[in-house]
Amino acid sequence: MRILINHPQVDISYVHSNSNAGNLVSDVHTDLLGDTDLRFADKHHTEIDVLFLCMGHGDTKKFFEANPSYLEKKGLKIIDLSQDFRPETNEFVYGLPELKRDAIKKANRIANPGCFATAIQLSLLPLAQKQLLNHEIHISATTGSTGAGQSLSATSHFSWRNNNLSVYKAFEHQHLKEITQSIKQLSHGFSQQINFIPYRGDFTRGIMASVYLTCDLSLEDAQKLYSDFYAAHPFTHVSEANIDLKQVINTNKCILHLEKHGDKLMILSIIDNLTKGASGQAVQNMNLMFGLEENLGLRLKPVGF
Repeated sequence: MRILINHPQVDISYVHSNSNAGNLVSDVHTDLLGDTDLRFADKHHTEIDVLFLCMGHGDTKKFFEANPSYLEKKGLKIIDLSQDFRPETNEFVYGLPELKRDAIKKANRIANPGCFATAIQLSLLPLAQKQLLNHEIHISATTGSTGAGQSLSATSHFSWRNNNLSVYKAFEHQHLKEITQSIKQLSHGFSQQINFIPYRGDFTRGIMASVYLTCDLSLEDAQKLYSDFYAAHPFTHVSEANIDLKQVINTNKCILHLEKHGDKLMILSIIDNLTKGASGQAVQNMNLMFGLEENLGLRLKPVGF
């Protein structure tokens, strides 16, 4: 909502909530005080151009079962931020612009990528396109507490999360399906093991992923490969200097840094899980679907500087 309120080509028709119907949006999201007089609605509207669905996993399919008119309305664009239509289906295009930009421009329904999946895929796509993923891939990635959503759980309380670090869903995180799907679209014979260890970090926003694999490219050739691959994409950048998470928090950027250690290529990838990993990428997809400038409304300043 914060991004859309400040988007020059968007008017928000309504914001629906089961739990906050009737409340001012700014009473719930206090950072929006003075920016909007919207109240949460208890009913859905169909006289809209685009619908963003930001519900829990499994709830989007239930929503369409209860509200089939949204799928029946001709020309309505739908962008779903849940995992219900990931991996890609015939009805929904997978919304990673660095991979599917042309398809997104023609699509009416988008399955917005997961946050870990976005950071990791952007680390691997250039190598996949050149058929260079010929060895096991090793990944460790740490996400902030907002990756767990707003509902309280034992591992999202401040007293548990603060000064703490833990591993969860090792080798079996659900985003592996998305990652493998995208790699195979560029590298059809891909069959290597992806070893993914996710961590819960003691910070609020952001993801840092470190990826390494055996690769014959020199560092200079690898940097050129990545720079060329992302040259036409406004949000993914390659940094020759080492990177840190504050460079991307509150932005729609992904920043990559490459290092070569013997025969191993290491790729560091950083994103904000709430923007490039979720809402920012959703708005980026909306811009593409409506033929707008891809970075419109998304020229966001990092909070750290």
